[in-house]
Amino acid sequence: MKLTFRISLILLIIMLFITGTSYAAPQAPSFDGALGFINGSSDNAGYVSAIQLLILFTILSLAPSILIMMTSFTRIIIVLSFLRNAIGTQQTPPNQVLIGIALFLTFFLMAPIAAEINQEAIQPYLAGEVGQEEALDTAMGPIREFMFKQTKEKDIALFLRIAKIDKVDKLEDIPTRVLIPSFIISELKTAFQIGFILYIPFLVIDMVVASTLMSMGMMMLPPVMISLPFKLLLFIMVDGWNLIIGQIISSFK
Repeated sequence: MKLTFRISLILLIIMLFITGTSYAAPQAPSFDGALGFINGSSDNAGYVSAIQLLILFTILSLAPSILIMMTSFTRIIIVLSFLRNAIGTQQTPPNQVLIGIALFLTFFLMAPIAAEINQEAIQPYLAGEVGQEEALDTAMGPIREFMFKQTKEKDIALFLRIAKIDKVDKLEDIPTRVLIPSFIISELKTAFQIGFILYIPFLVIDMVVASTLMSMGMMMLPPVMISLPFKLLLFIMVDGWNLIIGQIISSFK
């Protein structure tokens, strides 16, 4: 429960930083405020609190997207999908299993960053030692550092050019709205590169099986049906899951 609370709080802090929304504790709406609004009164604090509450719920609904797009989840799930398609097992492992593996690997990889955010930003903020703005800046530091390590300079230059930001002297000058899309397309490119490498050995098996069937005159027999056991055997012999997961994790170092 503590881990779930900390992850939710981290995601909330990230979203508040990106949107620049300041949230105050909502006040309970009253009929007096509604009557005052109808009568033209300027006291509409109840309605302001309701709007702030609506913004908060919107931010929480976007938290899964933040988890997917600002962490290692994107690369992991794409590589696992490529692996399943390369083997040709259709829906095995099922989508729920692949998403579960990707989520827990993401938690494993992002745990040091989450611990750093909790120690340097969340705990001081909860203790009242720092303000909201300072806590948000401190919380985004480890996240930005992680994304900078995985982002290619060419992708950052692309979005800097689109945003018409000409001069950047240091990494701290790059805004988060530029860093996030740069990180996403860099992750997509890296995942597709790994997926291409994964396809090669299984493609060789498919070509050998198809050529053998053609030479034997068995053109009506689907090559995929024959090659699947051989691809599974190859994957088991090289301890595929251990190898793939190890390579994915090491790609973030």
